[in-house]
Amino acid sequence: MHIEHHDLYHDFPEYLDSIHALKAASQPFGKMYDEYHQLTREVERLEEEDLPVDDFTIETMKKQRLLLKDQMYRMLVAYKNSN
Repeated sequence: MHIEHHDLYHDFPEYLDSIHALKAASQPFGKMYDEYHQLTREVERLEEEDLPVDDFTIETMKKQRLLLKDQMYRMLVAYKNSN
């Protein structure tokens, strides 16, 4: 099974500097960043190891990850536009 990796640096290469800056300067962004990557690691682990887990659980985790990604993207855009 091919597992697609979802790290922010890969998804938003144009925001690398902003990601680093916001992780250091914004506690809410840093918390979302950590939660996003924790969810990503868990989803990828479950998929790679083909562990028995119901589809609803995986889909819920993916939706939560997407929500975090959307929130962080809005913060990155606002940060980049303000600098």
